[in-house]
Amino acid sequence: MALEKCILAVVTTKPEKVPFGGYVFHCESKDEMEHFAANLEAILDGIAHMLCEEMLIIVKH
Repeated sequence: MALEKCILAVVTTKPEKVPFGGYVFHCESKDEMEHFAANLEAILDGIAHMLCEEMLIIVKH
């Protein structure tokens, strides 16, 4: 079964803002968050979207 149109991961500097218990990567800085997101995009074959300054999501379209 192929995953379509779903959130694969959340990368954040503020884990308390994440409303669910999925795959959450807590980073210490914005630079680290962007680095994690770039790697996860490639690994998961997804696309990163910034929801706010403290949170990126990796989605599959």
